[in-house]
Amino acid sequence: MSNLPSVLLISGPTAVGKSAVALEIARRCNAEIINGDSLQVYRYLDIGTAKPEPAERNLLPHHLFDILDPDQPFNATDFQSRADAVIADIHARGALPLVVGGTGLYLKALLFGLCQMPKVEPEIRAELEDRLAREGSAALHAELRLRDEVTANRLAPRDKTRILRALETVLTTGKSITYFQNKHKFSAPRYNFIHVFLDLDREQLYQRINHRVELMLEKGLLAEVRGLREKGYSSELKPLQSIGYRQMFAHLAGRLSLAQAIADIQQATRRYAKRQLTWFRNDKHAVRVAVDDWRKILTMVDCGI
Repeated sequence: MSNLPSVLLISGPTAVGKSAVALEIARRCNAEIINGDSLQVYRYLDIGTAKPEPAERNLLPHHLFDILDPDQPFNATDFQSRADAVIADIHARGALPLVVGGTGLYLKALLFGLCQMPKVEPEIRAELEDRLAREGSAALHAELRLRDEVTANRLAPRDKTRILRALETVLTTGKSITYFQNKHKFSAPRYNFIHVFLDLDREQLYQRINHRVELMLEKGLLAEVRGLREKGYSSELKPLQSIGYRQMFAHLAGRLSLAQAIADIQQATRRYAKRQLTWFRNDKHAVRVAVDDWRKILTMVDCGI
């Protein structure tokens, strides 16, 4: 792969400390940071997404942060296209592209391209979208479990987009979406890369998550969500259905007390982190590095330290 452009990736579960480690690596290795998180691309979603502070982003170039409004769609295909352009630009300046994030699908799309999925019958998609509106995502998730248990186990019952995609695939083709994704696993890499997965003991990680949620409230998460509502953004928008935002919207609507909202955010974040741990620990291309031993990365990328 020596003839391919080089990229360094730092991934890991939420709250493990990716941003802090990436900043240290970038400062030592003439690197520029590229966001690999599906929510940090959005403006106004700062506290709830744990976006790097402005002071940190001013220390060196950061890319693909704050590029969209919350009502603009964005997916793995869009990320791949935008990241490719940024990586080429960084290489042209003689720097190292450093992609940082916990959205496994985005990172996989960047490194290996996207799976070519079969065409879905429009009638099936329309029927599923109608059922989603009437029955909710939990009901469709239950049906997916009956038809494609492997994929259902990977998806949260609130993940409307992926549940729809998985159901419409199996209903159209009779085969699991996982079947098509597994066929794609043998695609050639698109970059010469080192993928570092920052790991941490689960109990320690959960403690960090609980503390970080409390810090988010102290920093003004509720005011951030109130500001989004005042700007006219619907709580039904996909980015605002993410962890933290949906609970704060529910609190503002009187459906949850603040204490209930905080506890819900902490629990949902712990569950999300567990799924991230499973994803990255099963990635044969990712090199596990304990977050406290992050300096090992410097020797892996030959920074001369």
